[in-house]
Amino acid sequence: MISLSPTRILVLAPHTDDGELGCGGSIARLVEEGHEVKCVAFSIAEDSLPPGFEKDALAHEFKLAMTELGLQPNNIHYHRFKVRHFPEFRQQILQTLIEIRGEFRPDVVFLPSLNDIHQDHQVVANEGLRAFKKSSILGYEMPWNNIVFETRCFVQLQERHVEKKIRALRHYKTQQHRSYLSEDFIRGLAKTRGTQFESDFAEAFEVIRWIV
Repeated sequence: MISLSPTRILVLAPHTDDGELGCGGSIARLVEEGHEVKCVAFSIAEDSLPPGFEKDALAHEFKLAMTELGLQPNNIHYHRFKVRHFPEFRQQILQTLIEIRGEFRPDVVFLPSLNDIHQDHQVVANEGLRAFKKSSILGYEMPWNNIVFETRCFVQLQERHVEKKIRALRHYKTQQHRSYLSEDFIRGLAKTRGTQFESDFAEAFEVIRWIV
């Protein structure tokens, strides 16, 4: 994927911050290499914000984070599906994905692992698999949601890509209480994945479908 001519890359995030957590370093690298990257979040999680924040706080943080990774404003989109209720809106989410497919025609799609246990992530992963039959699909990992995860694909990262991911996640002021947003965790996981193939840093993915 990385060495091919410029391609259209779509990142599907059930909630704002999922895309950055699952593949933020890869996004930074792909943008740097000239690929067009679009990210779509399906919920701004208005019902799970800590007290004291505006209801649309995560929408603003999402835009700042994706801009930090290099995305253009026209490639940063979000929807307002109710957090933790995606199974109720499965058909609407599928239709939204089909509309995205028609507008963007991605070559590669990043989405949650098919083994992700979060109900919202499961819907986006399964409906994404249905919607993008003509695209290569990679599943990103979220260790707190994955009991099992097959590291079949690695995107090698440089220090600058990891730093961009960390800076992007710092924009999520509403989420800084979550342990998985800590710099130590982000850097440690990237180091672990890089060590698997004797590199400094990487992000790992499940190969769900690969089209050559």
